[in-house]
Amino acid sequence: MSMWTYYPELLERPVPRYTSYPTALEFGDDVGAADYARALDQVESATPLSLYVHIPFCEQICWYCGCNTGAAGRKQRLTDYLAALHAEIGAVAKRLGGRGRVQHIAFGGGSPNAVAPVDFVRLLDRLLTAFDASKPDISIEIDPRNFTAEWALVLAASNVGRVSMGVQTFAPQIQQAIGRVQPLADIEAAVAALRLRGIDAINFDLMYGLPGQSMADLGATLDETIRIAPSRIALFGYAHLPAMIPRQRRIDASDLPDDRLRFEQAAHGFERLTGAGYVPVGFDHFAKPGDSLAIVAEAGRVNRNFQGFTADDAPVLLGFGASAISKLPELIVQNEKKAGPYRDLIGSGMLPATRGVRLDAEDQWRGHIIRAILCQGRARFGPDRVAAARHALSGFEQRKLIRWDDHELILCAGSQPYARPIAAAFDQHRGAVPAAA
Repeated sequence: MSMWTYYPELLERPVPRYTSYPTALEFGDDVGAADYARALDQVESATPLSLYVHIPFCEQICWYCGCNTGAAGRKQRLTDYLAALHAEIGAVAKRLGGRGRVQHIAFGGGSPNAVAPVDFVRLLDRLLTAFDASKPDISIEIDPRNFTAEWALVLAASNVGRVSMGVQTFAPQIQQAIGRVQPLADIEAAVAALRLRGIDAINFDLMYGLPGQSMADLGATLDETIRIAPSRIALFGYAHLPAMIPRQRRIDASDLPDDRLRFEQAAHGFERLTGAGYVPVGFDHFAKPGDSLAIVAEAGRVNRNFQGFTADDAPVLLGFGASAISKLPELIVQNEKKAGPYRDLIGSGMLPATRGVRLDAEDQWRGHIIRAILCQGRARFGPDRVAAARHALSGFEQRKLIRWDDHELILCAGSQPYARPIAAAFDQHRGAVPAAA
């Protein structure tokens, strides 16, 4: 019997993943490069920084993917993009003037291994020399379908400590249905190459709710994953949004699991992975007990950013590349999304931030509450906020998904699938709890 109870009425309204608050849907073009420049000028010398570098290219485009990415077929296109990235890194570093200390660098995409290993080394060296970065934690996302032994050697030599790979499913017929065919042997070979070079912190991204995916298909994928034993696992629900993501039109929507089956798949994944010894983090991440994410989860110090649940607690995240997002205490900005116009902005000597949102005190408070609910499973309110919060969450309280300890909201066991709807009650862009009187 599942430890989760299905309440469809609490799940019927789509809610964001809240990798930021406000979310990208609230970004406007009245915020841009000038705002970003002013925010960079306010960064203090000892501020911890996290850097994210976006490589929007893949050797093959998967049909399900909602990331900003395109085919990596033309070499000149990659060369021009990398040149713009180097220039953007230089421009931001110059603006900071040595202020801020880099504690984490992440490469994502797309597929960062769509570029040549030597280009990755040059890019990393540019970051390490442009910023105050002494032995930062370095992570990278890879596509295991075109991962090589040379890449494993380069990553180890570059002190990359963590590698994430999109696995999604091991079922061949579902791989065909989502346009990502990668035999189990490819995953095993990539993992073996990394471990041979001493890189043991390996993340798997898995998905449920895929076309034609049965409970048995998911179970078999979880079994293989547990056998391979990655350090972290993210189990995401597939979101079918063909109007927003045209490549998803190639997926047969009539073959998607219904809402009840999706819920049961998420519950089965949670029970199977925690039963295998993984520590649950938030509502869709799992980590081995000795992994840094499990350690901060046990200590109540999990953070959430555009990479999901993380042990990285830097208050300033700087994003580089087309569509990359930067977050500072009072500002979230996103770079121009398309690679061509992004290069043009860089070429004209401008910072490429073209949209975003300014964070006032109310935004910051709501963001803090949403993050606390999702990351710690509890949030404390001032006395002027409690009554409105309890009223907004009465449906969850009646079903014993939450409880109150004086002014503190606490999520109960079995509330994981409802964490985002609970958090959404404090989203003022989605009919939230009103501001305090």
